[in-house]
Amino acid sequence: MPSPHPENYFMPAEWAPQEATWLSWPTNKASCPETYEHLQEKFGEIAGWISQHQKVRINAPAATHHAIRLLVMDEEGDLSQLELFDNPTNDVWCRDHGPIFLKHNETGEVVLTDWKFNAWGDKFPPYDLDNQIPERIADALKMKRFVSDMILEGGSIDVNGKGVLITTEAVLLNKNRNPEWSKKQIEDELKKMLGVTSIFWLKNGIAGDDTDGHIDDITRFVRKDAVLTMVEASSSDANYKTLNENKERLQDLRTTDGERVDIIELEMPTPLTPKKDWRLDRLPASYANFVVLNGAVLVPTFRQKKKDQKALGVIGELFPAREIIPIECSKLVFEGGALHCISQQQPK
Repeated sequence: MPSPHPENYFMPAEWAPQEATWLSWPTNKASCPETYEHLQEKFGEIAGWISQHQKVRINAPAATHHAIRLLVMDEEGDLSQLELFDNPTNDVWCRDHGPIFLKHNETGEVVLTDWKFNAWGDKFPPYDLDNQIPERIADALKMKRFVSDMILEGGSIDVNGKGVLITTEAVLLNKNRNPEWSKKQIEDELKKMLGVTSIFWLKNGIAGDDTDGHIDDITRFVRKDAVLTMVEASSSDANYKTLNENKERLQDLRTTDGERVDIIELEMPTPLTPKKDWRLDRLPASYANFVVLNGAVLVPTFRQKKKDQKALGVIGELFPAREIIPIECSKLVFEGGALHCISQQQPK
């Protein structure tokens, strides 16, 4: 039986050594009918790059495994680093429906936490298969599983691995998640389950974000005492006020030792607008949705040469020992997210 709360465990920062990166392959055409074929190729590209640096573990029905291997092989992926699990899903957003992994402070044992998932406030049912993924992974890896009754998506939090967690009020305090939970109860559960001691709240997320405002499109830790935060230069843009307010709040962010946290700014891409009659007026494109691997960083780009190059340069300076790999994400973000949203790291 799962234990109520982990004791003496913590959630490592994303730049800590990793065992693998998890993906949930696009196998449900009903969830992405217009981009389904493109996503097959795009996931093959992404999995191929990951496999050149570490294991890539994929949730997908067994019947699709052979085709997935071929797609990854076509992208020059290392098939010896590819592990496929017979775990069907409703959708591709592994960051949100997958487990959040912890490490023991003393032994280094890795365990997983299993949170409730309701597809961002019941926006995109069904999500029954997605909700089973943490338990299925725990069973497959014979790993301890700690279960929470709180609804939480992995993309709504970011940690520095040294006790500090950042999130947004727009998501965690939204009544479409945990309507009976107070802010203090949510903070207490995060601290008990993830081994953090400090919760820092930003306010809102970017325009067009189906999730109501995930942190991984806004502000990310890049060191224990530094964050990269998105800014908008145009005062007429929908994100201008939101990102300015968040930047002002970040002036109060401190490490657990009380040290001021450095704030590195990066300008948002030029707005991406979908075709007519799409559910979003604007796509949630953001360079903050990068993914850190053991020897690389996958960075989303959006066919905007000048801004893309600037983002690659800034992120490259923040991770100088890692290869910086651009991944064109215009069609992926059409579905509502990018690289960080589809992945979840498993610590070594």
